[in-house]
Amino acid sequence: MPCLPGMKKPKFLKIKYSPPNARYTAIKKSSAGLNLATVCAEAMCPNINECWGSGTATFMIMGDTCTRACRFCSVNHGRPGKLDEQEPKNLADTIEKMGLDYAVITSVDRDDLPDLGAAHFAKCIEVLRARLPALLIELLAPDFQGKHELIKRVVESGARVFGHNLETVKRLQKSVRDHRANYQQSLDVLEYVKKIAPKIYTKSGLMVGLGETPAEVASAMRDLRSKAVDFLTIGQYLRPTAWNLKVVKYVTPAQFKKYEEIGLKMGFKYVASGPFVRSSYRAGELYDSVAKNLCHS
Repeated sequence: MPCLPGMKKPKFLKIKYSPPNARYTAIKKSSAGLNLATVCAEAMCPNINECWGSGTATFMIMGDTCTRACRFCSVNHGRPGKLDEQEPKNLADTIEKMGLDYAVITSVDRDDLPDLGAAHFAKCIEVLRARLPALLIELLAPDFQGKHELIKRVVESGARVFGHNLETVKRLQKSVRDHRANYQQSLDVLEYVKKIAPKIYTKSGLMVGLGETPAEVASAMRDLRSKAVDFLTIGQYLRPTAWNLKVVKYVTPAQFKKYEEIGLKMGFKYVASGPFVRSSYRAGELYDSVAKNLCHS
């Protein structure tokens, strides 16, 4: 995510170039000319070399226009178009051609639809599982307005990880997120997923640098653990456009390390915490590390 001019970025936020490996090169080549764009490339994610190099990519479904207007997000907001009935097949075609091991599927919010897009979201996952049974699938899902029957429809599609981001600390929710999203609703979504599918891994993410305090971040982490959330990502917020919120502070690598240590002590199975961390950062690698540890425990 690019950052607008303004507050001078510290040296630790400058990405060091590392040459792509053969896996990255192969995935980039095979992705050319496909029907779907990856979030990794479209959002200019700083971790694309790492993730594609390990066989992981993120895809956004249900269009490119969101019905919500969160102040941190650069996705278009407004009135979305119709759902593409061919999207589940196109998604499977794309991932199969790219030869991925791990796919993260996210989406815009579709508050305009009677079922908020739940059936379409679930259909995409079901088609993927039928076509590519060895593929590991992680979701970064909307809140579906907290409606249990819609959340259940998506959960039952069979992904290994259900992610839904808390985004920021409780005090900043109203200024950062759309009014239709809220702190407790997001916690309730994660709690309900764990209740109906205890074996599924749940995941959430926080942005920092928006004016929160370390104590508030720790409090949000405790709230997530109280809902038995397994995985956590914490990354630096960077302002993508002039409409979006300004960066209040660039959090130091040392503070990110403290957040990681605090989270692991709380019981998260992994905490990915760092300036460049995003929701799907090294998702496949970190999932594998947890799975291997459980096998050997």
